[in-house]
Parts: sequence; structure tokens; C-alpha cells
Amino acid sequence: MFKKFLLIFSLAVISTISSVHAAGGLTLFTPHTGLSVTPGETIDYQVKVINSGSSIQNMKFSVDGLPDGWSYTITSGGQDIKQLSVRPDSEQQITLEVSVPLEVKKADYNYSLVANGEGNANSELPFLTTVSEQGTFETELSSEQPNMEGHADSTFSYNVTVDNSTAEKQNYALSSGAAKGWGVTFKSGGKSITSVSLKPNGSKDVTVEVTPPKNVKAGTYQIPIKAATSSTSAKMKLEAVITGSYSIKLTTPSGKLSKEVTAGEDKVIDLAVKNTGTADLTGVNLKASTPPNWEIEFKESTISTIKAGEEKTVQATLTAPDEAIAGDYVTTLTAETAQASSKADFRISVETSTIWGFIGVLIILGVLGGLYYIFRRYGRR
Repeated sequence: MFKKFLLIFSLAVISTISSVHAAGGLTLFTPHTGLSVTPGETIDYQVKVINSGSSIQNMKFSVDGLPDGWSYTITSGGQDIKQLSVRPDSEQQITLEVSVPLEVKKADYNYSLVANGEGNANSELPFLTTVSEQGTFETELSSEQPNMEGHADSTFSYNVTVDNSTAEKQNYALSSGAAKGWGVTFKSGGKSITSVSLKPNGSKDVTVEVTPPKNVKAGTYQIPIKAATSSTSAKMKLEAVITGSYSIKLTTPSGKLSKEVTAGEDKVIDLAVKNTGTADLTGVNLKASTPPNWEIEFKESTISTIKAGEEKTVQATLTAPDEAIAGDYVTTLTAETAQASSKADFRISVETSTIWGFIGVLIILGVLGGLYYIFRRYGRR
């Protein structure tokens, strides 16, 4: 008995809350009269029109108190209606569709669906709509990662979203105000584009590829981009942090890559290690590939740091073996870091030692002397 009473009481409360100001046997009912929405959203209310009277009711509908800029439609059976007829002790369902504009303040809004029947038959159903965020009526450009870092020879790829928060279809022209030498390409689906078309309240993801100019110095650079139509536009700045380019050159202070050496002797070579990039070089190692039995020793085989645009001079001592014969030999010198390397082929011309020349002269003189002695002693016999 108690459960039955509780059920009747609950139905009475719901009827009181959702069916207000009913008269003449006409009632409007929907279970959810208070909803939360975002700007630009459309709400569909399924409303029951209940005729508890003893005669057919023909009624018209209106919405009272609807905020400025909001709109509504009333349909039944998939068609817009101006008037509805409901039989006695019967009900019909209608759909109230309320469209919230894009340009709307964050707040609570009250309005009512009104049904006016014949005689004193009428009903009013109040609604409470909560707009959960501040609305806009503009174009927006946004990116979850507008800042990127890389080397000067990198291609920076940004994901940018174009939002058409207007009530009209827009065809946006995409452009960039990057400094001279910078390359900026807009892409969608892997293809280059120059514009994008969006429906009202629509959005699209666009890839923006940015290529720095050659020999760009290390630093932070702004890349402005824009999406614009004749009536609306949006701008934003992408940021590229250049850590610099890495480049190294191994040569000599004079640029000459050849020397002469005598077999069995040493030759000191001055080497110039140049940082031709825009970023500092660290841990520069020097090594060499020599002909067989040759030796080379660097006074400083590792250079800790070479700043961008600067150079370091290093001495290398090259030793030719005693048995080296006259001719040209090539020693390959290398300077390398983790980011860059450079090679230089150094040509060494070998000359025979002067000692062997003297020895050769002495041998010839000895042979001539011996022949002279033999000739003098035995020549007349």
C-alpha cells in the first residue's frame, strides 16, 4: 500500500514540475527541461501533448521568452507544424528544436513552450538552458604545439586547426608573413593547398611545413600565418627555435694541401680546422690515414670547442720511412664531430736523402780509383 502511494506521489511531483500552468485538460510534458549546451549547439525536446478533456483540441504553439538570436522550430511526424489536433483522452508527440547562436554569453536562459487550444484549454512548459561556455562569432587559428626546435636544415611541421565559428560558410585563403628566405607550405591530405572551405561552425586540420633559409643563424624566429575571407580572418604566430647548422672544413692556413719531405725525416704541417656552420662544434677529433710504414702525430688530437665562424690551428708531424723511394704519397686527414666531418687529401712528395747521395758519389769515386790503380799497375804489361 505504501509503495503504491509513493508511486502516485512521485508521478504527481513530476507532473507538477514538467507540466506547469495546464488548464482545460491540456498538458505539455517532457522529462528533461533543464539541459546544458555549448554555443552553436541545437537542442531537441520530445514533448508530449496530452488532451485529457472530452473533446478534440486544436491548438497552436509558440515559444515565449526566447533570448535574442535564438531560434526554434516545431515538428511532428517529420514536418513543420503550425497547428496540432489531439483527440479526447489521447496524446501526440511533437519535437521542439531550439538553436543556440554562436555569439552567446555563458549564463542560464529561461523560456517556455506555450500551447493555446480552444476555449480555456492552454498549457505552458518552462525550460532552463545553461550555456556552459562563452560563445564566439569569429574565425580562430589554433595549434597544440606552435613552438618547435631543430637544426637549420630541418623542416618544421605544425598541425594547425582552422575554426569557422560563424553562421556562414567561409572560404579561407591561407597565407604567411614569414621573412624572406623562409619557405611556408600549407598541406591537407598530403597535398599542398592555398585555401580551405568550411561550413558554419566547422573546423579543419591543416599541416604547415616551414623550411628555414640556408645559413640561418641560431635563434628564435616567428612565422606569422593567416586565414582570411572578405568578412572575417584569424592570425597566429608559429615559433621555430633554430639550434644552428653544423658544418666543418679541414684545410691549411694557406689552403695548400701539399708538402715535400725527405725519406727518413719529419715534416711539421699546420692544419686549419674551420667551423663553417652556425652552431658551436664540440669534441672535434683529428685522425689520419697514411701510406704503409708512415707515421703521423697530432699535437692536439681533440679540440674541445670551436665556436661558429671560428677556426683552430693544429700541428701534425708526419714522418716518412727511411726506405721511402722518391715519389708522391697521399695522406688523408679527417676532422669529425658527432654532427659533421671533413676530409682533406694531403699530397707528400718524397725526396731521396742527401746522405745516400754522398754515399753514391763515394762509391763511384771508389770504383774509379780502383780502376785507375789497376790500370797504372797492370796496364803496361
